[in-house]
Amino acid sequence: MSDDTTVRPVPGAKPATLQELVRVQDRVSFIYVERAIISRDASAITATDDEGTVHIPAAAVSALLLGPGTSITHQAVTLLSESGSTVVWTGEKGVRYYAHGRGLSHSSRLLEAQAAAVSNRDKRLAVARAMYEMRFAGENVSRLTMQQLRGREGARVRRVYREQAAKTGVKWTGREYRPDDFAASDPVNQALSAATTCLYGIVHAVIVALGCSPGLGFVHTGHDRSFVYDVADLYKAELAIPVAFEAAAADVTDIGAHVRRLMRDRMFEAKLAQRCVRDVTWLLLGLSGASSEDDGMAEIVKLWDGRDGSVPGGTSYGGPDDDMRQALSPKDARSREDSIAGSEEIEESTDDDVIFDDDDEALPW
Repeated sequence: MSDDTTVRPVPGAKPATLQELVRVQDRVSFIYVERAIISRDASAITATDDEGTVHIPAAAVSALLLGPGTSITHQAVTLLSESGSTVVWTGEKGVRYYAHGRGLSHSSRLLEAQAAAVSNRDKRLAVARAMYEMRFAGENVSRLTMQQLRGREGARVRRVYREQAAKTGVKWTGREYRPDDFAASDPVNQALSAATTCLYGIVHAVIVALGCSPGLGFVHTGHDRSFVYDVADLYKAELAIPVAFEAAAADVTDIGAHVRRLMRDRMFEAKLAQRCVRDVTWLLLGLSGASSEDDGMAEIVKLWDGRDGSVPGGTSYGGPDDDMRQALSPKDARSREDSIAGSEEIEESTDDDVIFDDDDEALPW
């Protein structure tokens, strides 16, 4: 057996350095591809179909949405991962979410901000109020309870239903939703179910691409897509409800497919994916005054400091005190630590708001 230990270079283009990568805020937010073969050519992703091949700089893409009829090579996935991009498998035009690869951000900043806000009653209420305020243009909801906000939202949605019914001439008797039997509802309710499913799909894709948790909701709770429902509700009255009534008025044979095509085009025209990125980032970072200018690309692992801060990882913190502690018996080590602790001022946390509950109960959504 040869003892040659020479390390041979890895074939292919070298991964880009952090300095060479494009900042997240300067990237193209999302690129959707369908019915094509996705491969790699040096530092570019290639999309090949019957019309030819298109080269896409991998480091300039936030998320690559793969629709029906796509195939992707291992090398293409490797390049996207090295470039800090994510891959999301979706339905046609990004309408439905199926699965995703690594999140867009290498940083857990948004996820930590989401978890911190949802775990604190006052912060969670602030985010929930902000979500409602985005729907009530020009209204001050800063003093409203969750019960009052739910009531105002219910009245708003019922008003939108009535307005769309009057505009399209579609008879409206109320929302009827049977998840186990789509065909049991009337055409407009079928259209509403199909439209909201489309909306949930693209919102889910954005949330996972940003590295957030789909299950940590602020208004909705107890479901693995609670945050998806929260964010989708910001756009439902603008997109899903009008499309549903328009489709019901068209009197088509396959209303589900018709709605999906309409939603695909309306969401594209409204630049919904880009709006979702902006809105989610503002809700989780902007409300607290934190800067949203975070490229999220640095592969930095930190260690929790035991209080509210962190220290760099990958560092040896073993000093003379640590060597002495290891040399002492367990009993002597505990005695020494108790003595040190007794000479220091102990700070007690005053933050006792650790659960969200505006009225001490969770209501079904």
